[in-house]
Amino acid sequence: MMDEIVKELTLLLMYLTSWKEDVGFAQARRTWKGYPFETINKLTDEELISGSQRSKSVYLTDEGVKLAEQLGKKYLNEEIKL
Repeated sequence: MMDEIVKELTLLLMYLTSWKEDVGFAQARRTWKGYPFETINKLTDEELISGSQRSKSVYLTDEGVKLAEQLGKKYLNEEIKL
């Protein structure tokens, strides 16, 4: 249970500290991945984030953004849209 909470809060923090970056004809949310590798790997495996293992930053997937916004409601009791 605690692992799930850590994973959710990490995703929420990644979302809250993300920025928009142009990727071709669209924009994507990019964030630093300065969190425990085990948690980063779980988020990657669940396709909530994506990016190179060599890179210091990752992209939040559309699903990751949606879940992070829901987690804002769950943990902060407010709707968050960046």
